[in-house]
Amino acid sequence: MEQCITYVGLDVHKDTIVVALAEAGLREEVRQHGTIPNTPAALKALTAKLTGKKRELRFCYEAGPCGYSIQRHLSASGYDCAVVAPSLIPRKPGDRIKTDRRDAINLAKLHRAGELTAVWVPDQAHEAIRDLVRARQAAVRSLRRARQQLSGFLLRHGHHYHRPAWTLLHRRWLSSLKFDQPNHHIVLEDCIAAIEAATARRDQGFAAAAAASSRKVRSTRGTAAENSSAGPGLAVRSSARSVDGSRPAIVTRSSWPPARTISISSPSSA
Repeated sequence: MEQCITYVGLDVHKDTIVVALAEAGLREEVRQHGTIPNTPAALKALTAKLTGKKRELRFCYEAGPCGYSIQRHLSASGYDCAVVAPSLIPRKPGDRIKTDRRDAINLAKLHRAGELTAVWVPDQAHEAIRDLVRARQAAVRSLRRARQQLSGFLLRHGHHYHRPAWTLLHRRWLSSLKFDQPNHHIVLEDCIAAIEAATARRDQGFAAAAAASSRKVRSTRGTAAENSSAGPGLAVRSSARSVDGSRPAIVTRSSWPPARTISISSPSSA
């Protein structure tokens, strides 16, 4: 006798998970099962309660800020779990009422109908590279803001450097500036300190980490990774010298846009 498939829709939040069930082959209304804590123990208790001798469970939930820990936990326990793209979930025109219960029921119903689009779930190595790239981007943005703040401050007080900025000559020019007000020297020193801290945060240790992580990912993912559009697929190449004379590396040739043009300074060349 074939197993009965139960489709389980999960509306995931930081502290709770709303659960809805839809039986395969039936057109009756999907029922809400209840709300459980968002913990591995609660998920284990839920699967133990729903699993029967002739019942197969298929879970789904929307991709979001809670990441892939639920999917990994359920997959490790032997259950099918899809992480679906929120932007591709079919919605009725004019249906603007959004509650946790309705979202869970809608997920279970659409999962049963096969109308959901699953996203690629990265393994932990790929996710670590993504976090690395995001941290790199945040550091670059911080450095850009610090430089813009210093340039704006100098421009307001009539100081403008007419050569390429952020070189060693530019740094010497900054240290030679004079102001009538002592407080302006304090502002200048604070801006320079902020730039130096942001630069150190951007450069320190990122190249070695990116190279090691990309080698690990390529070895675990194999040839299929080269043709997949889901993962970072990072490669490292050298580029022009940076302000301090070191030679940065560029994480490039990536199908993931944020990782495509990220420059990383190699610690060995610092």
